Amino acid sequence: MKIALISDIHANIDALETMLKRLESERIDKMVCLGDIVGYGAQPEECVTLVRQHCDVCIMGNHDAALAGIIQLQYFNAYARSAIEWSLKVVSDDNMEYLKELPMTHEIEDVLLVHATPKDPAAWNYVHTIEDAIPNFEAMNPATACFIGHSHLPVRFESEDKSQMIVNVGSIGQPRDRDPRTSCGLYDTVTREFMWIRESYDVQRAAQRIRDAGLPEFLASRLFIGM
Repeated sequence: MKIALISDIHANIDALETMLKRLESERIDKMVCLGDIVGYGAQPEECVTLVRQHCDVCIMGNHDAALAGIIQLQYFNAYARSAIEWSLKVVSDDNMEYLKELPMTHEIEDVLLVHATPKDPAAWNYVHTIEDAIPNFEAMNPATACFIGHSHLPVRFESEDKSQMIVNVGSIGQPRDRDPRTSCGLYDTVTREFMWIRESYDVQRAAQRIRDAGLPEFLASRLFIGM
């Protein structure tokens, strides 16, 4: 089975549409979203609608949970809070109900899908280093592969015996590895081969949407430098 893995769209419709078009050239069996459809960007309603149309599975991210009223905004920085508060005015009741019902984890064959970490997904911790990954390998048994988002940084960690891996697929809408191109992943469950896909999109238009919405300038300007 060939799985397309997208994550951290963050209401960036331009990046999402670009990557969906790119993925049309791949023979995909399933498409999954690892969370954070909303937050930061200016098209949350449109992005949730597209995810519902294209994704077979979607996991709850912390920004999705905040918009749905599941976690409190006090845990977010000022930029994130302002975007969530603005998004509350534009996301439809139907799409809000969809966000509220998203699962924290999902399994496909021996693949575990989660936004943050296999160990205590609702704590919204990060996997930045191999030291972070080690306790999470133990938590993902018997899964051999786990795909995550949350940090917006594409990275792969393998267990000491190479039997397990944790892969961050990167961010569709707000990359933070100083590469502004949108990022996602492809995984083959038979060969266990994984690859990242990077694609250029209209950053200028995405940034202008943020400015037009009256959201903080920082949320627009960071898109140009991928941070």
